[in-house]
Amino acid sequence: MNTTETASSSERVVEAGPSRDTARKTRRTAGLRRALAFRNVSALYLLALMTAVFALWVPDTFLTSGTWRSLLSDQAVTCLVAVGLVIPTAAGVIDLAIGAEVGLGAILVARLLVGHVPAPIAILLALLAGAAVGLFSWLMITRARIPSFIATLAISSLLAATTAWISHSQQIVNLPTAYGKLGTGQLLGITYPVYITLAVALLLWYLLEHTPTGRRIYATGGKPDAMGGNSDAAALAGVRVSRVVLGALVTSGAVAGLAGLLLTSQLSTGDPTVGPGYLLPVIAAVFLGSTQFRGGRFNIWGTVLAAYTLAVGVKGLQLAGLPVWIPDLFNGTALLAAVGLAAWRRTPTARTSGRGRPWRPRFGTPQPK
Repeated sequence: MNTTETASSSERVVEAGPSRDTARKTRRTAGLRRALAFRNVSALYLLALMTAVFALWVPDTFLTSGTWRSLLSDQAVTCLVAVGLVIPTAAGVIDLAIGAEVGLGAILVARLLVGHVPAPIAILLALLAGAAVGLFSWLMITRARIPSFIATLAISSLLAATTAWISHSQQIVNLPTAYGKLGTGQLLGITYPVYITLAVALLLWYLLEHTPTGRRIYATGGKPDAMGGNSDAAALAGVRVSRVVLGALVTSGAVAGLAGLLLTSQLSTGDPTVGPGYLLPVIAAVFLGSTQFRGGRFNIWGTVLAAYTLAVGVKGLQLAGLPVWIPDLFNGTALLAAVGLAAWRRTPTARTSGRGRPWRPRFGTPQPK
């Protein structure tokens, strides 16, 4: 009897081994399928499609190394602004003043440099100005209790007026030649703004994904597929929502100021009209990025991928000789598609009309704690 029981146990062990191996392989296969699913990396498939289309349409210009190097460098400022905007958006605050903040940083650093202020001090003041705008936005949202999209839209108008006042509605020229090297200097054939953008992206990625502060930011904003602010639940869990929103807006403002001063360095001119044009592509990149990699959560690397994917589309259309209004059409369509994808990722219960939790507009007014 003992011999029979021992043989049976051996057979079960032999059978369990392959079963465990099969289960592991099945889990790996399922995980790979989820990782490569269209709803998880749609921007990669879109990038591959656009690359193939433009390679066949305008191969003489689109496939050159110069085109791709210029695209990488020219898009660095847009990508930097988008990466900075991820932080307040993840906290449930939509910042419609982000383009005007870029314009303020660009024109302020130009005015200071022309006024013979040393470049390091001018750069620091531009960064502080961006952070101050974030502080003012926080006061309007959490203390005056104005919804974030209304408050930041009004602040955008105020910043446009401030930029026009500083520049007298004219370009500021004759900037120091040395300052232009910050935006146009190269290392290994890649301009400095690309490395600066990568460094900021790494820093903010670590902040969001690997620190308690990042968890508080996500807790405050909730997930975009929930389509409703989560500040009340975060406050009940002990998160100081007001401080989280303050840090998010100040960070975003400082990053926008950095983008503005880099833009002025690239152009070697302080242009009072450049800032607002960043709003649409940046918001499109942030929302499209939220559908990449992280299951509907605003994230840094998804935003970087989305920003460059949109840039490839715009660049290809420009090289094809299409009208100048095509980029606006493309970015607007991309924003609609990004929000649609975010809604598609919601659970069936949340999508069902009249059942489950009702739809609520996101990005309301966080409660101060």
